[in-house]
Order: sequence, then C-alpha cells, then structure tokens
Amino acid sequence: MTTEAPRARFPLGLTIATGIALVILLLLGTWQLQRLHWKEGLMARIAALQAAPAQPLGPVLARIAQGGDADFTRVKVSCPGIATAPFVELYSVRDGDPGSRLISACRLADVGRYRTVLVDRGFVIDTATERPPVSEAGDAPLEVVGVLRVPEHGNSFTPPNTPARWYTRDAASMAAALKAPDPAPLFLMAETPTNPEWKALTPAPIPAEIANRHLEYALTWYGLAAALLGVYAAMLFKGRKT
Repeated sequence: MTTEAPRARFPLGLTIATGIALVILLLLGTWQLQRLHWKEGLMARIAALQAAPAQPLGPVLARIAQGGDADFTRVKVSCPGIATAPFVELYSVRDGDPGSRLISACRLADVGRYRTVLVDRGFVIDTATERPPVSEAGDAPLEVVGVLRVPEHGNSFTPPNTPARWYTRDAASMAAALKAPDPAPLFLMAETPTNPEWKALTPAPIPAEIANRHLEYALTWYGLAAALLGVYAAMLFKGRKT
C-alpha cells in the first residue's frame, strides 16, 4: 500500500503580499511615465520659448484675467523706477550656492484688473553683502523683458516667511509687504538686467538645463516588478517540488 505525498499548501499570504507589492511597483512605474510626458511637454515649451518674441505684458495680463494660461510666456513691460525699487529677498540656490532672489513691484501704466506685477530681478549669492540702492522717488522707466511664471507653493518642510527672508512665492503677501496694489498672480522672471552696473545681481529666469530621468525611473520600477514576479514564480515552483 502506497501513500501519496502531501500536497504543498497554496501560499495565500505570500500571494497577497506579492500582489500588493506588484501593484505598488506598477503604479510607481506608470506615474514616472506620466511625469515623463509632462516633462517632455515642459521642455518643448521652454525650447519654443527660447526663440519666441516678447509680447506686450498688458494683453497677456488681460488674457490671464479671463482665465487664460500664460505660464512660460515671454513678455516685455516698462517699469518705472525698477532699478531703485524696494525689494524683498526670496531664498534660492543656484549652481549649488545659496543666496536670494530680489523681488520688486512694477507699476503698470495700462491699468486693467492688475495694477502691478512682481518682478524677480535676479539672484544674489549669499557672499555678496551689498544690495542695489533703494529710492522711493525713483521713476526712471526701464523696459524689462522676461518670462511669466506661475509661483510654486511650498510644502510642510518649507520654513515660514519672515520680513528678512522669504521662502515661498506668495504674490499677495509679497505685494502687501511692498505696498503694491492689485498684483498679477504670476511673477515676471527678468531676463534683462535691472541694475547693469551691479554685477552681483544675475538675471536667472529659467534653468539652463532641466533633468529628465523619468524614463530611467519608470524602467527601474517596472524591472523591480518583473523581478518580484520571477521570485514569486520560483518560490511556487520550489513549493510544488517539495
């Protein structure tokens, strides 16, 4: 009389854990592919921007007031007294060096819904202790060419803003600190210098290079998912043989 070897039990717990881990890995890979498409669109938009002529700011702001999108739009505007305008300092890092970006208000001549626009005049490294002169009476107009950008909000790790240094582009609060009425919701990132004689202030409207490794990340997550399936299949095969 022969007895049959007991059948190996189906590893239900292992299967559930593997299924959950597999779903997570696939979701992460898919999310990176979505980020890849978004980044490619952003890079194409920036590439087109490099050769785009600057538009007058007034019509662009009118389009924004009606709900239009003007992010990464190159514009030009005459800003009275911008070279000696009061400013707030926004913390920033450029090429690995900490510093500040000087934000001033530009009074708009063609008054529509917005009476001012906040101008990011450029980056100043922390080792530069001097700042451009400030004069409330300065009215000399200067044409500023730059790129409109929608401000990025901070997260739970972002330090709170202080009068001495800001950490988020809060257009309404910055405008209030600068006594600038009815600010536009976008920032004008200056490409042209507002203080040519002061070399420490460097216009820096957009990054020269934007990293795009999302395809690499997606392949990594999908590769881990495939490896997980391989390990799971090997364990099932081993369990059936024992």
